[in-house]
Amino acid sequence: MGALVTAEPPPDDVIAAAGLLRWRLELAPGGSRTLELRIGTDQAGPRELPPVPWAPAAAAAGDDPGVAPLLDTALDDLRTLLLRDPAEPADVHLVAGVPWRCALAPADALWAARMLLPLGTRLAAGTLRAVARTWPAAPAAGAPEPARLPGTLRDSGPHLPPAATGVEATLLFPAVLAEARRWGLPERDLDGLLPAAERCLAWLRAAADDRGFVPDPAPGGPYRCETQAHAHRAALLGAELLDVCGRPGAAEWREWAAALRERFRAGFWTEDVAGGRPAAALAPDGRPLTHLGSPAAHLLPTAADALVRAQANGDAGPAAAPPASADGGSLPAADSTPGLLDKAQTGQLARLLGGPALDSGWGLRSLGAAEPGFNPFGHRAGAVHVHETAVAVAGLFTAGYDKEAGALLRGLLGAAGHFGHHLPEMYAGDQRTAGGAPLPHPAACRPSAVAAAAAVHVLTALTGIAPDVPAGTVAARPPATAPLGAVQLTGWRLAGEPFAVRVSRLGLAVVEEAAPGLQLGS
Repeated sequence: MGALVTAEPPPDDVIAAAGLLRWRLELAPGGSRTLELRIGTDQAGPRELPPVPWAPAAAAAGDDPGVAPLLDTALDDLRTLLLRDPAEPADVHLVAGVPWRCALAPADALWAARMLLPLGTRLAAGTLRAVARTWPAAPAAGAPEPARLPGTLRDSGPHLPPAATGVEATLLFPAVLAEARRWGLPERDLDGLLPAAERCLAWLRAAADDRGFVPDPAPGGPYRCETQAHAHRAALLGAELLDVCGRPGAAEWREWAAALRERFRAGFWTEDVAGGRPAAALAPDGRPLTHLGSPAAHLLPTAADALVRAQANGDAGPAAAPPASADGGSLPAADSTPGLLDKAQTGQLARLLGGPALDSGWGLRSLGAAEPGFNPFGHRAGAVHVHETAVAVAGLFTAGYDKEAGALLRGLLGAAGHFGHHLPEMYAGDQRTAGGAPLPHPAACRPSAVAAAAAVHVLTALTGIAPDVPAGTVAARPPATAPLGAVQLTGWRLAGEPFAVRVSRLGLAVVEEAAPGLQLGS
């Protein structure tokens, strides 16, 4: 099946080999012209849409009037991005976005599947299998390490060379599989995908160089902070998979992750008069590159990280809720920073993410406004990326920094309202002003898989849902500040059964529906 593009008015020139359509337009000052492109398939008759691989009755409601349309519109957008895997039509995944990326992009597909786990594990299973099929059959001749997942290079802004999305996808794979297991992925799916996860871990072991960090692109690229965070999470969650499946090597991966934490906290943290910051990357010669941007949000802990730490400490269930702070939020307990940063560093990062340099009022800028090369329309030089804003919101809530998380969340909801709740992949990072609106980005996909999935991610973060279906527990630990007031999620999926949770204006959670046998953890 191919794509069929029609244009009105017809173009003056067509360069088919390059996929270019060209118009010659003359415009008077203040004039305008409209060009309409329609993209469809060359298949005769209507295309059969793939079945929706998530909870069809998922709904959200709350005091904030933007909650319900945010979810409803996101699910509508996601339905338009579903695609069957040509190699196995029973497996469905999401394409990256329209109009520019109408195909499987492994990193984007894995991010979207991960954020949509609260609606069921079928999409994650199909996505993981589809991504695994893209792997080279064997390492290329003379390759210094096992093959990784394929992926294109992605712009990284004015301070870093392009990043390899294949590196990101390879490190995401075992983490998504482990988190899907916690949400109730059937054992048969886990068994079939474990060899691919082990292959990812083999690549990680070979890619980490003498410094103990993972270059990106590998080999020879800079050491990006977010790549180390993905590697750390892959090691810990990969170790969990090896343990539960009776495979060797789990203890070694936990030791590797602990050593990476120690190296990262010493090597990536840079002190300054403002309290310090994580380096965005280390140059190949070890020099820290200290510009501040949204990739640092990946250093925040996730609910899965917190559960890993709780289990390592011998707790029976999910980690207990952190104590309340003076402003009504919550403060991280001494052992609740299981990510690459320690408690003090996590607190400083939270302040930076919530500060005016990064928080535009509409979401998190990809590059701080005070950094050289800042451009509010720059793809990685200042534009707001929705999925990284959602990562920051969830991570800040998990770490206990409700004030900063709530401000970013309200900014994201405000932006969604201006886009008719169809969140684009990114938009301009101009500072929010009274009566203003976020400016659309001309190169953004809309709909975008990761942007639409981000809506589910932030709503999940509002309820603090942290499941461990194999252990028979689910925690609901919402932020004490209830930043959007009361919230209710119904028709979601956990352990293959409907799941519903309600959070009051006082920040108290009540699980109203869950699979039989699941116990509510602390």
